[in-house]
Amino acid sequence: MSRSGTRTSHQEGSNPLYRIPPYYYIHVLDQNTNITRLEVGPKTFIKQDNETVTIGPERMITVPPHHYCTIESPVVRNEAGVVQFDENGQVKLLHADLEIRLAKPDQIPFPLYPGEILRHPVTALKVVAANSALHLRAVLDLYDETTNEQRHAGDEWLFEGPATYIPRKEISVEEQVRAIIIGPNQAIRLSARKEITDRAGQRRVTGEEWLVKKTGAYLPLVHVSIFILGEDEGIILRCAEAFHDQQANTDRNPGDRWMIRGPIEYIPPTQVQVAIRRKAIPLDENEGIYVRDTKTGRVRAVIGETYMLTQDEELWEKELPQRVEELLTRDPLAERNVQTHSQTSNKSQQQATTASVIEITSVKSKLSARDKSKLITYPVPHNAVVQIYNYKSKKARIIFGPELVMLGPDEQFTLMSLSGSVPKKPNQNQTLCLLLGPDFFTDVIVIETADHARLSLRLSYNWHFEVNKDDEKDAGKLFSVPDFVGDAAKAIASRIRGAVAGTKFDDFHQNSAHIIRTSVFGIDANQHISDRFVFPQNNLIITSVDIQSVEPVDQRTRDALQKSVQLAIEITTNSQEAAAKHEASRREQEAKGLLERQRIKDEGEAEEVRKQLLLLQAESAAVEITGQAKAEALSHAESARIQGEAAVEQATLKAKAAKIESESELLRLTSAREAEIKYLREKNELEISRLAEVSRIETEKFKLQVESIGAPTIQAIATSSADTQVKLLQALGLQSMLVTDGHTPINLMGFGQGLLGDITSSPIKKQRLSNGVSNKYNVEETE
Repeated sequence: MSRSGTRTSHQEGSNPLYRIPPYYYIHVLDQNTNITRLEVGPKTFIKQDNETVTIGPERMITVPPHHYCTIESPVVRNEAGVVQFDENGQVKLLHADLEIRLAKPDQIPFPLYPGEILRHPVTALKVVAANSALHLRAVLDLYDETTNEQRHAGDEWLFEGPATYIPRKEISVEEQVRAIIIGPNQAIRLSARKEITDRAGQRRVTGEEWLVKKTGAYLPLVHVSIFILGEDEGIILRCAEAFHDQQANTDRNPGDRWMIRGPIEYIPPTQVQVAIRRKAIPLDENEGIYVRDTKTGRVRAVIGETYMLTQDEELWEKELPQRVEELLTRDPLAERNVQTHSQTSNKSQQQATTASVIEITSVKSKLSARDKSKLITYPVPHNAVVQIYNYKSKKARIIFGPELVMLGPDEQFTLMSLSGSVPKKPNQNQTLCLLLGPDFFTDVIVIETADHARLSLRLSYNWHFEVNKDDEKDAGKLFSVPDFVGDAAKAIASRIRGAVAGTKFDDFHQNSAHIIRTSVFGIDANQHISDRFVFPQNNLIITSVDIQSVEPVDQRTRDALQKSVQLAIEITTNSQEAAAKHEASRREQEAKGLLERQRIKDEGEAEEVRKQLLLLQAESAAVEITGQAKAEALSHAESARIQGEAAVEQATLKAKAAKIESESELLRLTSAREAEIKYLREKNELEISRLAEVSRIETEKFKLQVESIGAPTIQAIATSSADTQVKLLQALGLQSMLVTDGHTPINLMGFGQGLLGDITSSPIKKQRLSNGVSNKYNVEETE
């Protein structure tokens, strides 16, 4: 892109003072010598009268590191890098030449001298990654310093990565090549397009084919052909020489064309030329393309599938009229009243031409964005209809909205050209879809009364279409009238003119609405004005007529009408004023009579009410006295009843309180007795436990004593007692006398012991005697 296309030029008569900031420049044209020079900032430049600033101030060009730009027609520099000028002071240029400028070590921005053009803006250098390369072609002879080779125009080679490619004007980049990854048990088949030495160092002749089986990344040389096709790709081949195609097992003759689909790796032989590479076109259910068979010429539409063109097919571009192309980009509802032709008659020819040029330019800009090979679709809005005509089958189809119309290759839209503007003029609005309404249109017609008064009527009509969508014949009537707006406006205007032509101006002025509605809708069998006007040709229904204005066309008629209206208004005003005064006087007298009658009536009613008041007062006094006595008696009786009930209630409450107290006392005593019984029970249980424990202890003690004394000792003690007593008695020489009652048995075994007392008793027996065991026998000693 040329920098001159983006520079701003100052208009004549502007400020002659230019303040050029740092790293900015301007071009100054000396109109006396016609030489353009460069002025570089920072400086303040004062333009002379014979000078013109053609460009600037413009920012200088800065090339960052690892970037470059291309300059067309660069300046000529000497060996020291100084710009050269001719004898006239004009800078010297290398016209039509190119110069690649890279980043300088100091990165100082540079200006463009007069005549230099920035062909390519500042762009980053191409970084070639590993396992990839750039396919280069020499456009001029050059010496390649990187490989120390002399290159000639037309030579091709690879610049392999990883590296940064520095462009040169003698070299063009054809494409970027990526390495092919060879996996285990895989190989690629290569074919030489010219004599080369492969990467293994082996010489290959033109047309030779070989396999590469080494696992890893392989980067084919520039003169090696290989096609790797995906499942959505294919190539179309053309036979240049007759040969036998082993892959298809068929003979190929020169000129034959066939297609190979992926996924496949294909190496074309020398007898085959690759015509074109195809890729499948994915299509949604509402998308499609036009495809033409190059053998038969038949064109068809492919919709809603992923499709790849065969060797005998090509994309077909469907051409549409320019007006249809424009209407496809419009909103049929929002822009339905936008006129397609200029309606301003008083425009000058230059303005009309300018508007037409702007319109054509805008239309072309919109049309350029449409791919003509894609299926043409048009959304039909709600309550609208579109007619599609097939010129091949000579049939039309009607599509009601909402619906998406898909245009076949032999189909065209029916373009409707409707009347527009006010008053109605033909071919003002063009549309593809017909709105079914309800809607309205406005028209202005000129009528003439029976007394030759010319009037201009501004009318508005409400309309809609009544159609049976299931009846194809009835639906076809919608497009039987090309301009239904103009035809309806003409028919209604003709009816109105015919009705008004036999009516005088005064009658029409007073009954204009009735006359117009009667003329348009007619009168039914009941002598009533109909409510609709039907056009049977296309089922158009007019439902109402709105009279927006009525204006005389002739100035004398307008003046006479104005005077007549003013006089009529004055007469009407005076008559209304007199009638109003008379009516006011009559109403005043009637009001006075009614007021007097009402006053007398009100007085009589007041006396009657007063009488009723006195009677009511007497009755009220009697009722008051009676009521007072009755109230006192009732109050005493009620008081006594209340006291009795209170006493009864009090006694009941006292009884309930006493009962509650006795029950509480009984409950308390019961609880106390139960607690005492529980206490005694637990105390007795504890005493029993204690005595049992004491008995156990005594038993254990006795047992221990017995065990400590021993069985022989106890036996000796038991046998020695009786012997001792006998011996003592014998020793004493006493004779004993026993006195008994004859009922108590005598214990002879313990008699001696009882007689002797504690002398011979053991400690155990003493303890027993101390515990309350006494001798029940009385023994008396006798000599």
